[in-house]
Amino acid sequence: MKNNHGFKLIKKQDISELKTRAMFFSHIKTGAQLLSLSNDDKNKVFGITFRTPPSDSTGIAHILEHSVLCGSRKYPVKEPFVELLKGSLKTFLNAFTYPDKTCYPVASQNLKDFYNLIDVYLDAVFYPRLTPFIFQQEGWHYELEDIDHPLIYKGVVYNEMKGAYSSPDSILAQHSLQSLFPDNTYGLDSGGHPRNIPDLTFQQFNDFHSKCYHPSNARIWFYGDDDLDERLRIINDYLKDFDLIQIDSTIKLQPLFSHPKNYIRPFMVGEEEKSKAKGMITLNWLLPETHDVNINFSMRILEYILLGMPASPLRKALIDSGLGDDIAGEGLVNEIRQSYFSTGLKGIQIKNVKGIEAIILDTLSRLAHEGIDPLTVEAALNTIEFRLRENNAGHLPRGLQLMLRSLTTWLYERDPLALLAFEAPLKAIKNKVQSNPAFFEEIIDRFFVNNPHRTTLTLKPDPDMQINERAYEKDRLDKAKSAMKPVEIKSIIENARELKLLQETPDPPRKLATIPFLELSDLETNNSIIPITHLDHQGTPILFHDLSTNGISYLDIGFNLHALPDKYLSYVPLFGRALIEMGTENEDYVTLTQRISRKTGGIIPQFFTSSIRNSSRGCAWLFLRCKALVTQTEELISILYDVLLDLQLDNEKRFRQMVMEEKARQEEKLIPGGHQFVNLRLRSHFDEAHWAAEQMGGLSYLFFLNRLSQAIDENWSNVHSVLDRIRDILINRKKMILNITLDESAWSRFEPHVNNLIDKLPEHKNNEAEWSPKRPSSFEGMTLPSLVNYVGKGSELFTLGYRFHGSVLVITSYLRNTLLWDRIRVQGGAYGAFCLIDRFSGVLSFISYRDPNLIKTLDVFDHTAKFLSDMDISKEELTKNIIGTIGDLDGYMLPDEKGYTSMLRYLAGDTEDLRQKMRTEILATKNTDFKKFSKILEQVKDNGIVKILGSPNSIQAVTTERPGWLDVVSVL
Repeated sequence: MKNNHGFKLIKKQDISELKTRAMFFSHIKTGAQLLSLSNDDKNKVFGITFRTPPSDSTGIAHILEHSVLCGSRKYPVKEPFVELLKGSLKTFLNAFTYPDKTCYPVASQNLKDFYNLIDVYLDAVFYPRLTPFIFQQEGWHYELEDIDHPLIYKGVVYNEMKGAYSSPDSILAQHSLQSLFPDNTYGLDSGGHPRNIPDLTFQQFNDFHSKCYHPSNARIWFYGDDDLDERLRIINDYLKDFDLIQIDSTIKLQPLFSHPKNYIRPFMVGEEEKSKAKGMITLNWLLPETHDVNINFSMRILEYILLGMPASPLRKALIDSGLGDDIAGEGLVNEIRQSYFSTGLKGIQIKNVKGIEAIILDTLSRLAHEGIDPLTVEAALNTIEFRLRENNAGHLPRGLQLMLRSLTTWLYERDPLALLAFEAPLKAIKNKVQSNPAFFEEIIDRFFVNNPHRTTLTLKPDPDMQINERAYEKDRLDKAKSAMKPVEIKSIIENARELKLLQETPDPPRKLATIPFLELSDLETNNSIIPITHLDHQGTPILFHDLSTNGISYLDIGFNLHALPDKYLSYVPLFGRALIEMGTENEDYVTLTQRISRKTGGIIPQFFTSSIRNSSRGCAWLFLRCKALVTQTEELISILYDVLLDLQLDNEKRFRQMVMEEKARQEEKLIPGGHQFVNLRLRSHFDEAHWAAEQMGGLSYLFFLNRLSQAIDENWSNVHSVLDRIRDILINRKKMILNITLDESAWSRFEPHVNNLIDKLPEHKNNEAEWSPKRPSSFEGMTLPSLVNYVGKGSELFTLGYRFHGSVLVITSYLRNTLLWDRIRVQGGAYGAFCLIDRFSGVLSFISYRDPNLIKTLDVFDHTAKFLSDMDISKEELTKNIIGTIGDLDGYMLPDEKGYTSMLRYLAGDTEDLRQKMRTEILATKNTDFKKFSKILEQVKDNGIVKILGSPNSIQAVTTERPGWLDVVSVL
């Protein structure tokens, strides 16, 4: 370290398990804390976090999180965040509001880009342009088009939270948390309740920033292979202009209950579901503070013991009761000062609440006093240790996952490294289990059985709630308007017009030029190549990827779904689960799932579909995605022998449980993932692969699950025979592929086991089945109990004369971050909007997310053609969008994802030559490409189909205005 740049070193520690050197600093002048993790990870992560406990449920912290990214001192443009989305190689760029903190993380593999992102974020949080108009746009405001029109609320966060409060699972999580913390900040909603958001004033909003967004309240994080000295210099350049102040942002402890409490809360259901609507229940326990490392790790392992496997004792007791459809609750929550545990059932009859409560309490008491199966404990220890050692954050950067883990102690004035160095606490727990076989039983007894700080939360379906919420909002707005003087009403109209004018007025070029960007010369002209070797054994293709995996073998076993008749496609997700969750000839599902967790890093079913270039037929596969330490290879292959050759599918009770779980999980996804359902439904009209995906994961799949749950009761033998038939068709080495990712030295030991597995699999001729997709109406209005909508429009471009060119990825990205962002999110108040294209099927779709509008959004989609036709994109703007598109193309992947992605490209016919051609076309995108594409969008405007998922009121308004335009379908 050349210079301390105003920082004092507090602690230095080598974390061998992360191959990282950690250094913890305090800024002398301001008291800001900085944690630096240095290692060889090129996916660098920066984050700055402020402790932001709210004092009410107006969403002040959430609205501020949105607003600080709307321009700052150095970067006085309307949306620096969007400019970065357009023109950065970021691997992560976002912000999060938690119940007690607000985090601003960025990540990039490019050093220059990384420093650019940091500078924009630091200026945003310390010197934001917090104007009344930004507050109104991101938070809430009155809007009135004409004096005789009704007053309405608008605001991005306002509509985002209306969406959140339309989701039963989101409500359940929020009320479960609040039930345990009635006396401190966790009893409030930091995201904001729609009823409370309009109570927030601009002055309160501004004061909150002054109080909380100060270096004295900041925790700053660095991770990766960038230079430590430069880290300190960059941060000090911002902090040196501040002085230490005293900020009271302490999170007070919740006083303990002397006895358990009960709560009943409502949630929205559709009027159509009134007679059969079901409820939810959670039991919730307050646990110790998160800083106790041994308790923290012990609780993570205990959560897996109780709920982590299909055969976990608490999960099994709840599912076996038959009193609900699936597990409810978040399990262990340890990202706030006092951790808690929440579990229960969804899809229940309210009359059974007491019985379900008794099952949970009796099961925990029995486990505490009679003991836990040692194999379950072994399974949990192995799984948690595997996850810690693998350090696989999925699509999140590893450094971000570690930052969030560190904050669970750091935010509350405890050691920020306590939970990162996992070797010592893990070893201590193993030793305790060895010396005291009742270790986890004693934890259950102490923190669950004999813990009076417990709540029972019942979520009761209320078919009138949606109507009541709309009536409450209308009444409040009507009263507000009636209390206004004419001059005040005129002021609201003028304010709305001024806000709209500001939103529509583009930033001048000189201001846009302040945002730091890369040049095209900073980009790689060639794609990075994932190593792949094509092998074959007994006619079964094997793909091998020689990548360093830190001693872990990743094996994907694929089954070609084109061997199946199309009538069986909707069974595929359930059959995938059945392979690992229904047992074999020699093991019931309890023993089998224990064994998988004890001896491997996990086996997960996953399906994949894709269009194939220049083919009307797509590809469709079911995979078992397996991982294990190389030293566990024999155990993994042995398990695969059993599940592929000795699978038992005759357990009616277990299969019915799985069907009800699937149904509950699909319903749970509807509100948070409504845009994905709409996109899939829309695309299914144009291409076989998209249609197959919709059968296995869209609304068609949900409808199928409803029918299947009845079919099991009425004719189980027929359902069982279908499952047997699917097994006989798919388990066939002539219709399979194996994909292996690990390093070359381990492959020589792994290969014989793979070959032996193939040798034992059956082989039979089986021609691919012909599919005849049956598609719904092209124009659909799909209703569900929600206060927001998801709107989609799209078409297949190849039949319109278009041929894929890489420039279209730049164009769709540009549309998403300009017109769609400005008109649908900023002006329309929706949470987001997308423009997506599939390069092999040619399907283009426009989708909005948590949208208060319908027709206005469709009008924006239809305006995209004229927008592109009229525009004259500057060289600088074009360069930005090319860079951002390359950034999306070059997303960071961990070794397992690299190997899997390489295989998917192979199956879809996506060759390296094609990908390089696409990259070259992206880099060569010109203004004229935008003009040409506008002509295609004009045809989409005229020929596109429409799918809307939303509230009955909104869809009814459309069908009244345009009779017969939409076929209306009830989803829930």
